[in-house]
Amino acid sequence: MLAHYSQTVITVCVPSEGERTALSQEPDVAILVWKGETAPPPGIEATQVLLAPYMGEVFSHEAIAAMPSLRLIQLLSAGVGPWLDRVPPGVTLCNGRGVHGGSTAELAVAGLLSVLRGLPGFARDQAAGRWQERWTADLDGAEVLLLGAGDINQRVAASLAPFGARCTLVARTARDGIRSVADLPDLLPHARVVVLALPLTDATRGLVDASFLAALPDGAIVVNVARGGIVDTDALLVQTQSGRLSAFLDVTDPEPLPHDHPLWTVPSVQITPHVGGGTRGWHDRGMRLMRDQLARLRAGETLVNVITGDY
Repeated sequence: MLAHYSQTVITVCVPSEGERTALSQEPDVAILVWKGETAPPPGIEATQVLLAPYMGEVFSHEAIAAMPSLRLIQLLSAGVGPWLDRVPPGVTLCNGRGVHGGSTAELAVAGLLSVLRGLPGFARDQAAGRWQERWTADLDGAEVLLLGAGDINQRVAASLAPFGARCTLVARTARDGIRSVADLPDLLPHARVVVLALPLTDATRGLVDASFLAALPDGAIVVNVARGGIVDTDALLVQTQSGRLSAFLDVTDPEPLPHDHPLWTVPSVQITPHVGGGTRGWHDRGMRLMRDQLARLRAGETLVNVITGDY
């Protein structure tokens, strides 16, 4: 917990003039602009809050050391992996949960429905001027496994329920209404859809491997809006090239996916270039989060989205 700031000016370092403008009306806030790539600006040593660049370079250890008064690093991404070893003792790290959750959930649902209803095939028919009826699957009664029980998959579950899908949230440990990863051997054989929205950690890297995929029933769909490294790409390629499984991938391993990678041409795979958070409203949501955090600091209240323990 940070100190009470109600009587103190909070010095905030932001990555661009856009963030300076967005936060300029905040009371008792001094704002510096720096992305950590050039010589530190005057006054950087007073920085107490660092707003990290979104989808930019992680600050070096030297850049962090230039801010000895630092108490909070605020990210605008849900993932925090690259920053974990940059957080000095006594500094709080918070992620951007809620900034991209809605848009990423939208893409997960859109991608799933596109695969499920065969929309690319209809698009090809349209381009050819061909009226061709096709029978497709639907979600009514489908068992959907949602790996990751955070903001994104909570939204996905709420979106799919009206279609008659039976959604099961899965997390590292079981709790009320949420199954454990240890339960996957019992759950996978019944899952028509698996949606991945969990962080990439040592525990989740390669989680979706050959045995995981082999346990899924014929015709199952894998949706990955998390990180590419959670899925064994070669194993997924085998299962999708055979036509046994389908996939919607907003993330891949490697990423960017090389132009000649065989995944591009698998008929049962749809790929988008890591655009789950790529909507025009993300910056406004990020600034709302930042203003809320600053208000909490001034009031001495608990911060949101604090990263603790075994991430």
